[in-house]
This record gives sequence, C-alpha cells and structure tokens, in this order.
Amino acid sequence: MGLTVLAKKYTGHYTEEMEWVEKFISRINDLGGEFKIEDQKGRELVKDPEEYIKADLAIQEKGVEILYNCMAELKDDLTTYDILKAYLADEEEDLYWSQGALDLIQLIGRENWLAKQL
Repeated sequence: MGLTVLAKKYTGHYTEEMEWVEKFISRINDLGGEFKIEDQKGRELVKDPEEYIKADLAIQEKGVEILYNCMAELKDDLTTYDILKAYLADEEEDLYWSQGALDLIQLIGRENWLAKQL
C-alpha cells in the first residue's frame, strides 16, 4: 500500500518479537523444560491500516493484562521474573504506540495520518 513508515514500524516489531521468543525458549531450556510449536489457525488478514492497529491494540491489551497476572507467580524465580518484566515493558511501549496512533488519527484525520505513513 506504500505505507513505508508503518511498514518499517511493524517489520521492526516482528524482529523484536522474535528476539523475545528466542529469549523465552532459551530460558525454558535453562530450566529443563520442553516447548513445542503447534500449528495455529490463522486470523483474518486486516488490510485497512487503522483497523489493523485497532485489532493489534485489542491483542496488546489482553496480552499486557496476562503478563501482569503472571508476574506474581514468578516472584521466586528472579531470572524469569526479570525477563518477563523487560518483556512487559516492551509490550506496554507497543500498546502505548498503538493508542497514540489511534489518538493521532482522531486528532489530525485519517487521510492526514495516512499521508504521514508514506
């Protein structure tokens, strides 16, 4: 769609998420645990940039809530706690970015916002 600024944001986000996956897999291995990758049903592709951000925000809100709930259970495993705490901070940053983008769309209008994403 030619939205290079937005594309760069989400390409960087993907890379960042995969780095977190590697950290969590490493920690699971350190603890002698097992992990498995399962086939997951894909979700519907959202083509509209504003709707994509809204859908992503909904996932982020649920995810941040889950992470906060997990923190108390990790109080006796400080290494995992620290990793999860850093991940939570990163996820909150993503959540705030999405909220800010939607606020900006409301403030300056969709077309002006889209123009800034080119």
